[in-house]
Amino acid sequence: MHTYIIRRILILIPMLLVITFLIYLGIELMPGDAVSFMIGPEAAANIPIERLDELRESLGLNDPFLIRYFRWLGGIFKGDFGYSLSSGVPISQIVFSRLPATIELAIAALLFSTLLGSILGIISALKKGSILDNVLTVAGMVGLSLPQFFFGLVAIVIFSLNLGWLPVGGRMMPGYETFLDRLPHLILPAIVLGSSLTGGVMRYARNSMLESLNKDFIKTARSKGLPEWRVNFIHGFRVAMTPVVVLVGFRLPMLVGGTVVIEEIFQWPGMGREFLSAVRGQDLPLIMMIALFTVSAVLIASFLIDILTALIDPRVRLE
Repeated sequence: MHTYIIRRILILIPMLLVITFLIYLGIELMPGDAVSFMIGPEAAANIPIERLDELRESLGLNDPFLIRYFRWLGGIFKGDFGYSLSSGVPISQIVFSRLPATIELAIAALLFSTLLGSILGIISALKKGSILDNVLTVAGMVGLSLPQFFFGLVAIVIFSLNLGWLPVGGRMMPGYETFLDRLPHLILPAIVLGSSLTGGVMRYARNSMLESLNKDFIKTARSKGLPEWRVNFIHGFRVAMTPVVVLVGFRLPMLVGGTVVIEEIFQWPGMGREFLSAVRGQDLPLIMMIALFTVSAVLIASFLIDILTALIDPRVRLE
């Protein structure tokens, strides 16, 4: 396993370099730049071109693409994440102020979807072919296919505007700082964000449980006279959860980096909304930092999931 860990770590570094280069190149191909956003087309029409060029020069935007990329990369290696082009605030301060809200939302959505999806998937597998199984299968497909922005808007209209059970948006009210104070604001966006993941977890749990119930060790356990609940939940459940753990492990970093739509709908002050604002303003250093964080989280999660899978399932060998 030690050889595998060292090899994977050595592979992560060039993968990060290639991915960040492609992201930087994609942003470079976008029309306009940060100066165009900060000043605006109407104001820019009244400013001399020489003054705009001076401003771009001061921000380093006139340098060639490769020079700017390697300058940014060198700053990352030195721990200098730079400053936001639009606000002038250190990027590390922006990211670390927004990150707790995004992690809080992602973990809440992950817990909701994992628990509900696993329970429904196991029930569906044990009731294979029944009406309940068919209903849960259709519900899972609806959850997977329903657009999050549509579900979010419908949830706001029903539970916030019509029924008044939950707040419309935001993370907390002024003067309220504890987690219990934030909980009513967290429920609706976490459910909407976790809805699509719930369907995926349920499908994986059902298929994996059906597969494990047909294994020879399950038949052996039944032949020994073990109670059916023990065969299903002690022996079958452990093996069935291996692909679910892999799915959930990959989804957590993706949730952290993919909450843009939900945070915008519910006005949740996380990294997703900050990333959207940075893209609109072509704030390149901030875009790259958030992208680097997300990509690193996905790659590290992939590495950790491989190790966790080997620990859970003794049949898996890391070579």
